[in-house]
Amino acid sequence: MSIFLITFFSIYSLMHLYLFLKAKAALSFGLRTSIVFSIIMLLMITAPLIVRAFERAGHQSLALIMAYTGYIWLAAIFLFCSISSVMDFYRLLISIAEFISKKNLSFITLAPKSYFIISAAMSLMITFYGYFEAKNIRTEKIIIRTSKIPKEIGALRIVQISDVHLGLIIRDDRLKLILNKVKYADPDIFISTGDLVDGYMPKSNNLENMIAEINPRYGKFAITGNHEFYAGLKKAIQFTEKTGFKMLRDEAVNIAGIINIVGIDDPAGKLFNISKVITERELLSAGDNKNFTLLLKHRPAVDKNSIGLFDLQISGHVHKGQIFPFSILTWLYYPVHAGFSNISDISSLYVSRGTGTWGPPIRFLASPEVTVIELVSIDH
Repeated sequence: MSIFLITFFSIYSLMHLYLFLKAKAALSFGLRTSIVFSIIMLLMITAPLIVRAFERAGHQSLALIMAYTGYIWLAAIFLFCSISSVMDFYRLLISIAEFISKKNLSFITLAPKSYFIISAAMSLMITFYGYFEAKNIRTEKIIIRTSKIPKEIGALRIVQISDVHLGLIIRDDRLKLILNKVKYADPDIFISTGDLVDGYMPKSNNLENMIAEINPRYGKFAITGNHEFYAGLKKAIQFTEKTGFKMLRDEAVNIAGIINIVGIDDPAGKLFNISKVITERELLSAGDNKNFTLLLKHRPAVDKNSIGLFDLQISGHVHKGQIFPFSILTWLYYPVHAGFSNISDISSLYVSRGTGTWGPPIRFLASPEVTVIELVSIDH
């Protein structure tokens, strides 16, 4: 965790230095403005720490104001650096072309001030748009035809939410939007694939009661994500179970002789000295493979030793990057970072884009989703 924080704040500080240098080159401001700008940037860099300090001190209103300000700024500066870097690359190409051709190509380039203004304007517009995209929760539906669903059942509807991140920013109003989608889908089984809560644990019976209202006929099942551990595992489990979910922690259940559901604990448990007593392969091998086996795993990493032992793995975690172009990095780390993919003739993977947001309440080219998975008997 400490390595992550050091890396995050190092990169975040470099982003602010980049912004400062670009602004100074474009606007040519003096010492007084430089000092004011530096103080503001220092405040934004430390905003996540200030938010946590306010939370622990019980100043929820101040924490909320700082969270919105700091996290929206994080999104905006990330977008600025991304856009400005592309423009820097374009200018580099022009310089190389001038060197090779020995010609003046200034007519197809702009002054530093113009590049800065364009980058700043685009980042602000995308940030503004992304705030509303984050609230535009889509329903994604996939249909899987299988001989492992009994003919008399016909079809089984599973609804998945993932990465809701209930906490300081994601509260009642956003949860209501999510649950309306879930209720409309009318699930037989309701699944949460981790990070139902954020690092900050919500203190609201209303949130628990809202989720508890949904009672599918075959039950509700949840697994841990990394943020359940960050929030405090005991409190996170208590909250999740009060909402009616059964937590599956390296555990398998068979539902009415129809489907096996296997839940895997998130690897973040290792950071808190929580060791596994059974491997994923052992857990999957113990079940009856005559039934459809649904594997719940927060991170979309497929264990090669498990391939063929499950029919469908459903995951989340990566939010499809949440804000493009960060999605390029998530795709490099997780080749399947969103959507459906066949892993083998037997096993498949579906990765949710996530239902809420982490950090900035912003999404760009990665809209949130509630997933509806229809398992249909081939004889139906």
